Amino acid sequence: MRPARPGDAAPLAAFLARHPETSMFLRQALATHGVAGGADRFAARFWLAEGAQGPRGCVALTTSGLGMIQWPGLSAADLPGIAAALARERIAGMNGAAGQIALLRRALGLSQAAASLDRTEPLYRLALDALVLPEGPGRLRPPDEGDRALVERWRSAYAIEALGAAPGRATEIEERAQVAGLIAQDRLRLWQEEGEPVAMTSFNARLPDIVQVGGVWTPPGGRGRGRARRAVAAHLAEARGQGAGTAILFAASPAAARAYEAIGFRQVGSYHLLMLAAPARVTP
Repeated sequence: MRPARPGDAAPLAAFLARHPETSMFLRQALATHGVAGGADRFAARFWLAEGAQGPRGCVALTTSGLGMIQWPGLSAADLPGIAAALARERIAGMNGAAGQIALLRRALGLSQAAASLDRTEPLYRLALDALVLPEGPGRLRPPDEGDRALVERWRSAYAIEALGAAPGRATEIEERAQVAGLIAQDRLRLWQEEGEPVAMTSFNARLPDIVQVGGVWTPPGGRGRGRARRAVAAHLAEARGQGAGTAILFAASPAAARAYEAIGFRQVGSYHLLMLAAPARVTP
């Protein structure tokens, strides 16, 4: 393995595009920040393994310590190279195709590390020409400045419930930054009924032809009324109108999976999310 260089960006992008369902965070980081990382918490440094016709696998590490991988055919023989590439790096968590993440954890000596989130979720795909728009009250709209405090509270609640974040000031600060970024990039929407926001949805990764849904939230008192599925479907219809042809997501619960299946999503694999209880250094 070797660190990626600027000239590797195009071959890496082509490689990742061949595996879209499990590469969205990697593709977003590469498209936005390049191969060498940066100050932004979502910027990532890439390492690649070369095959006869270009990259055959890659790992990446964001500035915030999130490890990511795309490596079809990853085997035990590849693990020493990964461990050497990431020696002494700080790891806060990782995500990717479930089987690949299991091997990446093994490579980095983190299989038994304590975690605040350690969950495999069903991975779904939808060709947007097959999107089902459910009937029901409400409309989709972008948040305005008056919604910011509400969205920050909802995002904090979402992070605690769905992602295992710890309640408190650190999560509030983190989600405030997340909301600012999502609004600036026009990736967050509210679902409104009778003049009041009742649910939210967002794209946690977005490329011209494909989007990944994330951050879907309905406050507990308003659940069971189909609001989240209407919000997601409307947001996807908007993306389709702007040229996207495919949507990806992973479902955090059986109820969420049923809602997504109702608008056309079909399971295509499994995706693993890991957040360590405390960041760990990879030992050489």
